[in-house]
Amino acid sequence: MSTLIKFTADGAAEVENSFVYVVDGEPVPQGADVIVSLSRIKAEGEALLSSGVRVGVQIEPAEAVEELAELLPRLALVAVAFPKFRDGRAYTSATLLRQRLGFTGEVRAVGDVLREQAYVMTRCGIDAFVPADGSTAAEWARAAGHFRHVYQTAADGRVPAYAEAGRR
Repeated sequence: MSTLIKFTADGAAEVENSFVYVVDGEPVPQGADVIVSLSRIKAEGEALLSSGVRVGVQIEPAEAVEELAELLPRLALVAVAFPKFRDGRAYTSATLLRQRLGFTGEVRAVGDVLREQAYVMTRCGIDAFVPADGSTAAEWARAAGHFRHVYQTAADGRVPAYAEAGRR
């Protein structure tokens, strides 16, 4: 199984990844928590969601995360794909999930996910990572907390510097 780094209120930790990605056309393993494609959840959604296992959906960069709006309350996670570290469309998907669609489940970064992206990913609301560079949870925590102050609101809920100054 791949390493999964999860951020919680207590910090970052390596946790067991109980989800299996199921490629379109392949049978769904009995009793396993699964991640499927957007097209598969649209075709087999009710059967998957009523099967008694936790279900997640992987969103590719060109897919509209808004298509999941009605299903979000029933999903355990949404995996946003980074096929290349330079492709930032998954940041938009994560932000839309958190801020516009109100998704409170896990938002997981998969693909070419590098520790250097941790700060921006956490600001967008991504709270779980499958790192491509073999880095540890402690390294991810340091990278995500690299900057003490933020200058605008975001999905992570951190207080901007101007609001901090106004409290003093």
